[in-house]
Formats: sequence, structure tokens, C-alpha cells
Amino acid sequence: MRVAEIVVKILEKEGIEAAFGIPGAAINPVYEFLGASQQIKHYIARHEEGAVHAADGYARATGGQRMALAICTSGPGATNFVTGLYTAQVDSIPLIAITGQNVRAQLGKEAFQCVDIAAIAAPVCKKTWCITEPSQVPFIMQEAFHLAREGRPGPVLLDLPLDVQMADVPFDPSLYSPLPIHKPAPDPALIARAIDMLLQAENPVLIMGGGVLLAQAAETFVALAEHLALPVITTYMATGGIPADHPLHVGHIGIQVGSPFGNQFFLGSDVVMGIGCRFVDRHTGKLDVYTKGRKFIHVNIEPSHIGRIVPTELGIVADAGLALDALLAEAKARTAPRQPWGRVARIPEERARLARKTDYDQVPIKPQRVYQEMNAYFGADAIFTTGCGLTQIWSGQFQQTSRPHTYLASGGAGTLGYDLPAAIGAKLARPDATCVAVMGDGGFGFMVEELAMACQHRVPVIVIIVNNGYLSLIRQNQKYAYEYEYGVDLSYDGLGIDFVKLAESFGAYGERVTRPEELRGAFERAERCGKAAVIDVIVEREADASMGASIDAIREFV
Repeated sequence: MRVAEIVVKILEKEGIEAAFGIPGAAINPVYEFLGASQQIKHYIARHEEGAVHAADGYARATGGQRMALAICTSGPGATNFVTGLYTAQVDSIPLIAITGQNVRAQLGKEAFQCVDIAAIAAPVCKKTWCITEPSQVPFIMQEAFHLAREGRPGPVLLDLPLDVQMADVPFDPSLYSPLPIHKPAPDPALIARAIDMLLQAENPVLIMGGGVLLAQAAETFVALAEHLALPVITTYMATGGIPADHPLHVGHIGIQVGSPFGNQFFLGSDVVMGIGCRFVDRHTGKLDVYTKGRKFIHVNIEPSHIGRIVPTELGIVADAGLALDALLAEAKARTAPRQPWGRVARIPEERARLARKTDYDQVPIKPQRVYQEMNAYFGADAIFTTGCGLTQIWSGQFQQTSRPHTYLASGGAGTLGYDLPAAIGAKLARPDATCVAVMGDGGFGFMVEELAMACQHRVPVIVIIVNNGYLSLIRQNQKYAYEYEYGVDLSYDGLGIDFVKLAESFGAYGERVTRPEELRGAFERAERCGKAAVIDVIVEREADASMGASIDAIREFV
């Protein structure tokens, strides 16, 4: 069987149903058989990076339970994959990337569109291969899928030389099956010690990380918190793992998307148990402030993450789901269900009292009001994507989410332009959900061409542009850190780009909103139009987002 056909047969066997990509000469043999597949549907992107973000959004919307394929040709097509691969890798998102390559005889000779993408992408993938032996393709693909799924999930890349794709090797698809996934179980003695520490602490707190959602264990996490009456902090990647209004939910902490109440509450803790989290810089801020006076328990499937950033009193290497099952069983064996007391009982009241203001009525619209209206209009099943900038920070601060896998953010990379193609992938993975990309005007320009993918394939995503005519996060940094402003103004001839006309030129619905009372109607029209829609919301140009260098020194703006 020709290797190109084997590749597609294995993709089908591994459960791939969606492929996002752009064909080219170096990958056309695979495309021949991809086009004949009755299982895999191909969605043509307009930029290779957008194809990877779409595959990423597809996986995130399913909690990593279903992967998608990103596929493209060699040379600049392959190098355009790198940003998308990095975005997926740092957020632990599994996906399969396949690139075409020049023939083996041209490798290393600077031939046309012949670049060592396996080496280039290696730092931003779990593993990469340039497969030069045709008979190894089935076994390497089997390993690639297994590696993408097992342990800490992530992207893998397969680079296929043209003559390898065209080779014939023996292969029987009926004999192929995916490799089983091993989930490491926790040491019972360490689980018992963790419960000891939580029960003995005066002010313990639980941190839910994104790994809990990837392990499909959010419900067990909440059950543990409820049984022990322990407060829950969510990392940005765990947004939606516990309802925003749950009486034990403290909210986010951190130097950007953290809340005043969340940061204040965390600073009063003495024992912290983080499960499936990485303790990254935007969450911790200055480490001396974050760690002072606190003991840490860290549960993570990746051994190298434990003790990497915060000093760890107790480390447990385990799958988050299996660890939570064990923790809950141990907690139930030790104590009857407990009732919240003291500061834990006051969480709902204090959370509301210290919440930042969003009910502004002025024109131009305050950005905070946009998020208030989104919270009020879109249902609990709506899926939101967001990338980077003040728009993303405001989103993390103000959006209220109540279900796992409904808030899909570029967390570790902060990738401008991720939002739109990721929303397309999410909508294709979960077609019954409303999918909304929340973007700034600067970020929209990075991947605007993927609106064509949505329109061509009739994927009715909604783009909400919080338009202040600036690269506003950079403007704010320049203003307060350096006392200047340069190179960040995106406006010209009045407002700058007419996003309504731009949307219409793609075949999408477009509408501009300038008053706060118009927001709900615009959202309703976008949702009912039956096609991709862009809502351009003109907001106050120089509104700032609350942030700081440490969680005890956040500068608040209204």
C-alpha cells in the first residue's frame, strides 16, 4: 500500500474526523487519499498557523478527548505551523501536525522549500519526526498518537518527504490499533499525607489547574472541595471547572486576570494544594510574596513540574483524575461532610462586595460593560475563545463561566489571532454550542483571513471585537512602565479599519455598536443570522486594565 494512503488509514483508525490545512506540492500525495476519506472532513485554512489554531480549538472544546489534524506543505508552510504548535504545547493541548517535505535526496542541501521543520519545531512539540524510512511510518504514527495523548498532552509533528509518501510498503489496516494510554496512580501514603496537611491547616486552599479539566475530573475536584468545605481558586486554564457563583469559588488570582478578592483571600492561606497546575508567572507574580508563610502540595502528571517554581512540601506524581479519586475517598474515610466556616462561609458575600464594577452606562462604551452584557446574554453552554491583550485580560477578570471546556484561552503563549480559528475548530467539534471569539481590533488583524474558512465551510462563529484602536496592552505598559507612547495607535481616518465592511466582504454578517444599550440586540442578531458574524464594539480608547507586579500590589483602574 502506498504510504500516503497508509497515513490516511491510520488517521481514521486513530479517530481523526477533522483536518485543517492548506495543500501544496510536497503534501499532495496524502491529500489524494485525504480527499477520498469518508470519515475525515478537510477545512481549508488561509494561513497555516490558523490551521493549527483550529485543530487546537477543536481539541480544547472536547477536553482533549478528540484530536484534529493540522496539515500543510513544506518550507514556509511548515514554518508557519510553529506559533500554533507552541500555543498548543504550552497549554498541554494534544494535536497531530503533518508536513510535507522535499525528497530525501534533497534534505540538508537547501533545496526549494526544504527546511528541517522537525528540528525547528522540536522545542515546541512533545516530539517531532522526519520519517525517512517508509516502512517505519505506521509504527511512528502509532507512537505519535500515543505520545500526544499520554501523560501531559501536547502536539506532535510528522514530516514526510515526498518520495516517502509515494513509496509502497506492506500494511494491513485491519491489524492496526491505537496504543493503550497509561495513567499513573498516586502513592496512597502521599494521598494520606496530603489530607493530613489539609485537615491540620488553619486556612487551606485548593487550586484547580487546567490539568484537572484535561483529566475530565472537575466534578470530582468540586466534590472534594464540598466534602471538606475548602475554598477553590481556579487558574486561568481551569476557568469553568467550577461555576463562577459556586459558594466555595474564590475565583482567579494573579497579576493580570486575578480578582481583588481572590488575591486577598490567597494571601490569608497557610497550606496550598495545587492540582494539575504549573504555578506560572502570571498566576504567582513575585514569588516571595506568593510563597511567604505557605506550604505547598503539588499534584501533577509531569514530574519535572513539581518543585520547579514553588518550594514543594509534598509532591505527588499522578494523573489528576486518579489523584482526585484517591483524595476524595481518603477524605470521606476520615471525616463526615463539613460545613463552611469562618472566612470560607463568607466567600459569596465578600466575592460580591469586592467585585470590580462593570455596570457603566457612558459613551464611548466602557470595555467592562461589554463583558457584563456577554455574561447576561450568552448561555452556560456557549464557548468563548480569547488570545492576548487587554481584551483577554478583561475577559479573564469579568467573564462568568460555569462549565468545563467552555473558556478556551491562549494561556501560556498569549497568541494574538488564536481566537478566531480556535473558535472555528471549537464550533466544528461541538456544533450545538454557540462559539464566540472575544478579540481586540489588533488581534483580529492577525488571523482575519480565517473568516474565509468560517464562511466557506458555513461555520457560524461570532467574533466580538472590543475596539479601542490601540495595541492597548502595549500602550498601557509603555505609559506606566516607561512614561511614553509610541507605535501602538492603530487608528487612522477616524476609526481605522471598517470591520463591518471587511466582514461583509468575506460573506459574514457585520455590525458596529457604539452604545451600551445596543449590545444585547447585536449579540442576538449575530447568533440568529446563521453564518459567521462580526460585532465591532467601539469602546473607550484609553481604558486600562487592573494589573501589577505582585498579587499584593495590583493597580486598580475604573
